[in-house]
Amino acid sequence: MTTTNLDKTVGSSQENSNIILELQDVKKYFPIKAGLLQRNVGNVKAVDGISLQIKKGETIGLVGESGCGKSTTGRTIIRLYEPTDGKIIFKGKDITHMSESELRKSVRRDIQMVFQDPFATLNPRKTLRSIIKEPLITHKLYTAKEREEKVKELMETVGLNASYINRYPHEFSGGQRQRIGIARALALNPELIIADEPVSALDVSIQAQVINLMEDLQEEFGLTYIFISHDLSVVRHISDRVGVMYLGRMMELANKEDLYAEPLHPYTQALLSAVPVPKKVGAIKRERIVLKGELPSPSNPPSGCVFHTRCPAATDICRQLVPEFKEVKQGHFVACHLFE
Repeated sequence: MTTTNLDKTVGSSQENSNIILELQDVKKYFPIKAGLLQRNVGNVKAVDGISLQIKKGETIGLVGESGCGKSTTGRTIIRLYEPTDGKIIFKGKDITHMSESELRKSVRRDIQMVFQDPFATLNPRKTLRSIIKEPLITHKLYTAKEREEKVKELMETVGLNASYINRYPHEFSGGQRQRIGIARALALNPELIIADEPVSALDVSIQAQVINLMEDLQEEFGLTYIFISHDLSVVRHISDRVGVMYLGRMMELANKEDLYAEPLHPYTQALLSAVPVPKKVGAIKRERIVLKGELPSPSNPPSGCVFHTRCPAATDICRQLVPEFKEVKQGHFVACHLFE
């Protein structure tokens, strides 16, 4: 991708002052080891060249099938995974190769993550007080008395009764445990929160409560969200822009109204055709598009466009050349030879 196209993809220079996070051709490969000497015989290309800019205060949704690399993208941004290539720039600072001590000093407080399984991410041997207080102790914030007040304040903020402060995770429901995870993420007053499938393990009624809570918190604290999900309906509700990923690459990126009303990439069209549409006046009815074949292995992705093995509109050029990710309409980007 050329510099000019990257600038187009991620936004104009006039908007740079409002950009909180920038990804420049970020890749994350996991080595495949084999043999007695455990030699590297290949790579799983979980994320294979993602470029993106995120503005302060917006919510960008990442969607796609399981194994498309959306969760790996989130974990690479926060440096739980070390990026293989590319750059991660946060608030104008390149954090791609920062040491852990540098990250703790300048980044960890500003970027937090909410994980998919609220029970697995909470220490079952610690009380709610200890769980929420832990990041405050780690970063040496506040006095002991102030930490106690901060924990109670955070509990009230996410809708938990402060009298529950001495309870353990197993004493809470799934929705309450996710609220605990959100409270812990808010403890350090972050600017960016990466939410990795935060409601997929919850009942539908509880999903709505958590989503509404996240929207209220965003308005109150000016948060920026990267919302990762396979549920297109949830993503449409909470996101400002939506990026569609397939086999580690970004297929389409647009404002949610444009993407849902007029999807351009055949993969996005297939995904949206599978979303149930309620019977109401003005509802967009789409013909069901059934993709043939299985998702290719990220350790051996297809040549050219990675989607060509399942694409109903694939041509010879799709099998040979990787399509350029470019703007084809105002604010609407797509990687597809059909638009060249």
